[in-house]
Amino acid sequence: MESARMTPHRLLMLSLLGASVGWGYWPVLAEMADKWVSDPQYSHAYLVPVFSGYLIWRARNDAPQEADGSMWWGAAFLLGAVLLRLVGAIFGYTWLQAYSLIPVLWGMALLLGGWPAFRWSFWPSAFLFFMIPLPFRIEILLSQPLQRLATSMSVYALQALGWPAFQEGNVIVLNAHRIGVVTACNGLGMLILFFALAAGVATLLQRPWIDRVVVVLSAAPIAIFSNVIRIVVTTMLYDAVGTYWGDLLFHDLAGWIMMPIALGLLWLELLALSWLFVPAPIEDPEELVFSQEEEAQLEYARR
Repeated sequence: MESARMTPHRLLMLSLLGASVGWGYWPVLAEMADKWVSDPQYSHAYLVPVFSGYLIWRARNDAPQEADGSMWWGAAFLLGAVLLRLVGAIFGYTWLQAYSLIPVLWGMALLLGGWPAFRWSFWPSAFLFFMIPLPFRIEILLSQPLQRLATSMSVYALQALGWPAFQEGNVIVLNAHRIGVVTACNGLGMLILFFALAAGVATLLQRPWIDRVVVVLSAAPIAIFSNVIRIVVTTMLYDAVGTYWGDLLFHDLAGWIMMPIALGLLWLELLALSWLFVPAPIEDPEELVFSQEEEAQLEYARR
């Protein structure tokens, strides 16, 4: 088997591939960075490559030491990624060009170390998906239903708490106040951020796979519920202190408290999972008690 350590040949190949990817994807990366700066929904994206790098570093002791004969499959991945990049460039789909970066990284891993390196680097590379802004049509498709859902759930919560609130479109009417649940308050940014956070937590958890799946699947309900809490509390404060002080003090502050609320709910979920799914204790073979028939069978097997 050929060694997969960083020989001068592989180091040169890695340098050439890295430089080529950096040069070819620089315009796409620059456009994504502009989106991160201008759109608060993607302000977390700066941390995604850092976390992917941490995953690589964390699994450094598990890096494959040998390559198999599948290294040249990497050329197929690179060719597919280049085709995606070209299609995205021709039709103006920046998101498609950005997504093509992930198979490029998989192709590089295959070229340098074959399938063992591909399996080792698969998830850290795939996690970069969370730094890529959603296509505009997908944002619009998700934005309006989330906006309506947030408004309706907030009105129901206020009514359940005894407040005389009712809904007019995406506006909450409470006494003399009309609080609009605008597009920026629909919770999409929180949903994107919390999916990335839940996937990261599930990766680091030393738990059974079912716990990890539940954590990822619960990202959407927790994000939506946290946004509803934000809207309900903000509406109550507006009614209590007036529009002026509500705009001045509470509107932006309420956005900051969404993440602590969501993290608290995630902690409670992990606590509940630890009660529901208790790992079976590992029995000590020396402490096992056998019947006479079982002892006879064991003795016969030893002979």
